[in-house]
Amino acid sequence: MIAVLFFIGHASIAQPSKREELEAKADTLMQQEEFEKAANIYSKLIADPSQKPSGKLYYKRAVCSYYQGEFDDAVKDVSIFIDESPRAHQAYILRGLCYRQLGDVDNQLKDIEKASELQVGNPQLIKWRGSLYVEKGEYAKGKDDLLLARAFEDDAELETNLGMAYNGLGNISEAIKCFNQSIVLDVNYAAAYLYAGSMLMEADRHTEAITYFDLLLRLEPDNANALFYKGISLTDLKREKEACRCLQRAFDLGQDDALDYLKEMCYDVFK
Repeated sequence: MIAVLFFIGHASIAQPSKREELEAKADTLMQQEEFEKAANIYSKLIADPSQKPSGKLYYKRAVCSYYQGEFDDAVKDVSIFIDESPRAHQAYILRGLCYRQLGDVDNQLKDIEKASELQVGNPQLIKWRGSLYVEKGEYAKGKDDLLLARAFEDDAELETNLGMAYNGLGNISEAIKCFNQSIVLDVNYAAAYLYAGSMLMEADRHTEAITYFDLLLRLEPDNANALFYKGISLTDLKREKEACRCLQRAFDLGQDDALDYLKEMCYDVFK
C-alpha cells in the first residue's frame, strides 16, 4: 500500500538545502514505516514560516496520518494536495481509503469515481467502484462494474459482491451461481456463505439456507452470525429445540440480536 500511496519522489540536482535534507530524511522514515517520526518532520517543514509549503508535504503527512489511524487529519491534508494537483489519482485513492475507514460511503464513492476517471480501465478501481455501488443499492451499476472487473481478474470478494448485486436486482439464480463461484475460488471466504444463506432465508428457502450456514460452521464452528441465522431458519421450519440451541450459542458468542428470539420462543423449551 505504501508503494501505491507514496508516489511523489524527491530529487535535486544541486547541493540539497537543509530543508531538502529534512524532507529526504522524512521520506526515508516513511519508507521504513516510521510514520510518527516522518510526520513530525513534515509538520515542521509545513510550519516553517520562511516559505510556503508545497502540496506534496501535505500529501506525505496524510499518508503518515492514514497509517497511524488518524483518518480525519489525513482527509484534511490530502484535500489540500488535491486542490493543488487535481489530476493525481493516488490522492483520490488515499482519501477514498480514509473515507472507507470513517464509514463515509458517499464521499468514498465520489473519490473512487474520480480516480477511475483518471485511471481509465484500472480493474481494481472498477471493482472497488462496483462494490460501492452495491453497498449503496445501485445494483445495476454495481453489476456492470463487477462484470467488467471480472473480465480482468476474478476473486471470491468480487463474486460475492456480484451475487449481492444480482440479488438486489431480483435474480436469485444468478446470485447463487456467484456465491457458489466465490466458495470455489476461496472455500474459507465466510461472507459468501453468509450472504448466500441470508438471501435464501429472506426468500423463505430455509432448508437451502441452512446448507450454507452448516458449511460455514464446519469451517468456523464458533461463527456467531452463522449460528444466529441458522437458528432463525430452524425457527421457521418449526425445529424449535435445534433453533434454540443455535440461538443460545450465538448469544453466548456475542450475537446480541439473538436475545429477543431467545426471550420470545426458547426459554420455555429449556425449562
